Amino acid sequence: MAAKLLREDDEAVYGDSAYLGIQKRDEIRNDEHFSAIKYRINRRPGRLPRVSDNVIDWERYIENRKSFVRCKVEHPYRIIKNIFGFRKTVYRGLRKNLNRLHVLFASANLYMLARAGGSLRPV
Repeated sequence: MAAKLLREDDEAVYGDSAYLGIQKRDEIRNDEHFSAIKYRINRRPGRLPRVSDNVIDWERYIENRKSFVRCKVEHPYRIIKNIFGFRKTVYRGLRKNLNRLHVLFASANLYMLARAGGSLRPV
């Protein structure tokens, strides 16, 4: 399923620890473009080494930066789930579900704009 999420114009892919080893899969390794993509996948927290309090923990810092990029993309999903209540998909037909998601993402964009103090009025 992960190979279907990639596009031809992707240069770097960020993912959580569920996607560890994606670059080793046959459909990725055998495709010339997909094998050239830089995969920046977070490690599992239990696999990070323990360090003392006096040392700068570079490995945790790097994992934090990867998560920082991913959270920008995942924030609209949080708004759709928690504010608009889209937690379960009701089967209404594929077109109706897709239309509902388009409306919810547009509403999430408007919600984030209003929360940031923005306006739709032309300047």
